[in-house]
Amino acid sequence: MISDQDWVPLFPLNTVLFPRGVLPLRVFETRYVDMVRECMKSGAPFGVVAIRAGNEVGDAAEPYDVGTLAHIVACDVEDLGVLLLQSQGGERFRIIEKRTRRNQLVEARIATLPADDPSHGGESLSVCAKVLQVVIDELRRRASEMSDADFINPFTEPHALDSASWVANRWSEMLPITLEDKQALLELTDADARLQRVERYLQENGVL
Repeated sequence: MISDQDWVPLFPLNTVLFPRGVLPLRVFETRYVDMVRECMKSGAPFGVVAIRAGNEVGDAAEPYDVGTLAHIVACDVEDLGVLLLQSQGGERFRIIEKRTRRNQLVEARIATLPADDPSHGGESLSVCAKVLQVVIDELRRRASEMSDADFINPFTEPHALDSASWVANRWSEMLPITLEDKQALLELTDADARLQRVERYLQENGVL
């Protein structure tokens, strides 16, 4: 349980992690290798935040204020000092206060955000879930043709195709939209509103 007095390490990235999303990472910078090892030792998550300004490597980047806690589910060593990480999105959070350590690791005190309210999703859910099922079936077909070592399932089990939040989040991860648009989707507190915006993006990109 994270309190608003805890300092949570942040991993600023050029991506947006959504709750129950899958995030594979190749970790090689010393500050993040040490961070991962400490998180694994304590069983604590780290925060994934999209970069507002700056870069993934080098000096500390400026993150957006809303991110997602990432829980480590698997870790392997590729080469000396390089970690192959599998993580999964948990709760969303808002940064209350942040600081940068000497090694340029950013830490923050955070407030976790409420989960999406249960929603029926209406016609938007029916349409978006139907097309998402097609994507899932295609991934399963491709997985059957690949070795387990080569295939990374981008969807956590169990699937929740009857959930507006789950369907909207999975599409938000896949859509070919800007980082800023993905961040805006993450920050929406209404699953129906997120799903309706996803449906509009799918229509604009010719998926629907």
